[in-house]
Amino acid sequence: MWREWVAVMVVTVVIVVGQSSPAVAQTPTGERARVGEAARLEVRRATSPIRVDGVLDEAAWMVAAAVPLAYEWAPGDNVAPPVSTLCFVTYDEDQFYLACRADDPQPSAIRARLADRDTMAILQQDDHVMFLIDPFNDQRRAFEFRVNARGVQMDALFSTIEGTEDFSWDAIWASAGRVTATGYEIEAAIPFRSLRFPRSTEPQTWGFIAERSWPRSVRYRMQSAPRDRGNACLLCQANRLTGLGGIAPGRNVEIVPTVTSSRTDTRHAFPTGPLQRGTPESTMGLDARWSPRPNVSVNATINPDFSQVEADVAQLDVNSRFALSYPEKRHFFLEGADFFATPIQAVFTRSIADPTFGAKFTGKMGRQAFGMFVARDSITNLLLPANAGTQRGFLDQEATTIVGRVRRDFARASYVGAVVTGRFGDAYGNEVAGIDLFHQMSRTNSVRAQVLISGTEDAPAIAAAAGRDAARRVGTAVSAEFVHWSRNWVARAKAQDFSASFRADAGFVPRVDTRSISGSAVRLVRRPKGRFTQINAGVFAGRTENRAGLLTDQYIGTEVFYQGPRQTTILGGLYRVDERVRGVVRGQTNGAVTFTIRPSGAWMASLAVQGGDAIDYANGRPASRLALAPSAEVNLAGRVTLAASHSYERLTRDGAPVFTAHLFQPKAVFHLGHRSFVRALVQYRRIDRNVEVFSIPVNGRDESLLAQLLYSYKVNPQTVLFVGYGDSQLGTDRIDLTRRSRTFFVKLGYAWRP
Repeated sequence: MWREWVAVMVVTVVIVVGQSSPAVAQTPTGERARVGEAARLEVRRATSPIRVDGVLDEAAWMVAAAVPLAYEWAPGDNVAPPVSTLCFVTYDEDQFYLACRADDPQPSAIRARLADRDTMAILQQDDHVMFLIDPFNDQRRAFEFRVNARGVQMDALFSTIEGTEDFSWDAIWASAGRVTATGYEIEAAIPFRSLRFPRSTEPQTWGFIAERSWPRSVRYRMQSAPRDRGNACLLCQANRLTGLGGIAPGRNVEIVPTVTSSRTDTRHAFPTGPLQRGTPESTMGLDARWSPRPNVSVNATINPDFSQVEADVAQLDVNSRFALSYPEKRHFFLEGADFFATPIQAVFTRSIADPTFGAKFTGKMGRQAFGMFVARDSITNLLLPANAGTQRGFLDQEATTIVGRVRRDFARASYVGAVVTGRFGDAYGNEVAGIDLFHQMSRTNSVRAQVLISGTEDAPAIAAAAGRDAARRVGTAVSAEFVHWSRNWVARAKAQDFSASFRADAGFVPRVDTRSISGSAVRLVRRPKGRFTQINAGVFAGRTENRAGLLTDQYIGTEVFYQGPRQTTILGGLYRVDERVRGVVRGQTNGAVTFTIRPSGAWMASLAVQGGDAIDYANGRPASRLALAPSAEVNLAGRVTLAASHSYERLTRDGAPVFTAHLFQPKAVFHLGHRSFVRALVQYRRIDRNVEVFSIPVNGRDESLLAQLLYSYKVNPQTVLFVGYGDSQLGTDRIDLTRRSRTFFVKLGYAWRP
């Protein structure tokens, strides 16, 4: 069976790659620029001081390097853009300056809202300009800075190798923007100490791309360099900024002390006891960063808390077999997080639940990159993976996590690396070690692979709960993936093997005892004008067996994606899934459609619908499932954002209900200015079950409500003031929704850069 599946995947890849060559571009060749013509631009020092206020009236801008955004790469293919944009670049001893003058034939239609920095759902859909800066000019990693027409910031780390934009990364920089009678203007000043770049007495050359997003009925995107859709390496196509001389990152020391004070009132004798007033508590924290060299960073933290005093976006976790993951938000763990990413998620810092301290060392010298961190956790949360599901374990003891990573670059955009992790406590330990590879074989083809080995010695309580002894267990994990990404085709083939005893307690591996193979092929069709701008049509399939060769699940499906006027997108798919549950393979056929429309900057709406066959995992029986997920967002006067989403899921068997689940999340945000806002949010969850059809005792109703009111004032990502109130309530079929606790909190953080 495995040979047949491998043969099918190989044939699919060969056919897709073979057919991609003769595909014809959708845009007339006479209108397209030739790729590979990215300009080299000489940057001169600023001839006058620059005040970042969104007004380009300083003399320095008159002689700054001019960067026209002359190529519309979406939806057109390197054609002349519909609007004119001219950006400028200059610098002085301490800062790198960027500015743009974006013309618009209808300035009243400019989408420019006040928002908290890094609010991607809003800012990516606003009129904005993006800058990619590759100071090492190695075409592997870049700093990304975005500014909307009102000066609101968004920043990220862009990785060519991982193919990701990590918006959790934050830098300290200044920006401003304003709408004018002819469009809008933006300015930005990025301190050199917020960047990493080589220390050299000679003038430096940096990779650079400027891009403008012009969202109207269609979202137009224009760049300073032509973009080859058949080349997966974006930074390889960047402009080159030359003449950057006499610059240094300085001491690059940053110290961020924090103070968090809170009082939690708790109903200890829930639900009938009184709500008892808690004792006010204050916690001191400290994050510190020092770069002894431009490409080396040392970080330390004491009592790190989450970078925002905000609840995680809730997920409807009902009738599921495997654990859900949540994003990291703590500054210490976000620093250099992309460097620790590997094909198998061997490092997942949210596994460190309540750290008391941590230290990290990362850097790059030539083609070698390296990193290490250690953290002490006051508790030990564990994921206990298996083939059929994930269980959770808990030890009321401290644990130490240690992670080491090295990577050596080779060729144009390839690397080979190694990772070692360890998590240790009393009578407990887990270690993982392995090697990984990414190789860009050509402009369109790449491979990614990893081999890991783990050793685990569980605490007696965890081993007993799993029904085995606490003897040391050794496991292995292997992953290999091939990706073809060309102008008109995207194809993937992937194989993985996880032994039953593999554990990555410092990472996130929710399923083991599997051998799987999967693949997909997607055809891309683009048109710059007409009833659609892009249509993707694809097929995909996968099969998973346990290590004994027994089929556990397999799937096959097809999806079509449509993108058209009024920023309308539709994603529809049909799927066939076979799963083994309690020894029986059950087939399921279902479909899904997601519709989104954003006709203006004032509002958007979306609806996701899924339905068809399903499995009632709690009772091990076939069932029918319907899931609905509507959401909407309204913006008023550029200052007020009202948003709401509702997830609904219903499971039935032979027409009789098994359960219904609701998750309602409304949110309102009022921005007092660029730096401050007031936000109110609610997370209400309710599950109603038909207890008569369950084979195990369950509540007929479970309810929870989390409400939060927050005032935020941010000078920069780490100089912040938060004042808030949180309320938590629970209810069951025997208890009305009743307050369990309430919390009042204040947090103050200050970024000191001597």
